Amino acid sequence: MGYIAELRQSVGTRPIIMVGVAVAVYDDRGRILLQKRTDSLDWGVIGGALEPGESLEEAAGRELFEEAGLTARRFSFVTVLSGADMYYRYPHGDEVYNVTAVYKAEGVEGIPTIRDDEGLALRYFDLNEPIDGLNPMTEVILKKSGLMKAD
Repeated sequence: MGYIAELRQSVGTRPIIMVGVAVAVYDDRGRILLQKRTDSLDWGVIGGALEPGESLEEAAGRELFEEAGLTARRFSFVTVLSGADMYYRYPHGDEVYNVTAVYKAEGVEGIPTIRDDEGLALRYFDLNEPIDGLNPMTEVILKKSGLMKAD
């Protein structure tokens, strides 16, 4: 059981501040890798919460491997996102205010493969085209970080 799951046993679904990472992985055509999420059945960015004692870069590497079976030689820092618009309520009721470090994965190796129970599928998307079923928090992350054009 991870840190957030343990914390939830004490605080229930009440809002917590959750520090995490979002990892942008691009293919050779400049499309971003997204995962179809099991909890909301929409497309979300690779990423997740830090575990105690873990650095942001370590979390980026762990999440990239856990969720997509990929490794990266390095991670380029893009930005840190926080604030009221980083609020998210999960389908099962847990509430969070995200503090998210956004990274671009560089020197990516491997073939995208589902490795955990958080994803149903992995697919590359062109950010210049509308993405049907894009997770609302992923849209906020991509737009606020400048990885996707804001409306």
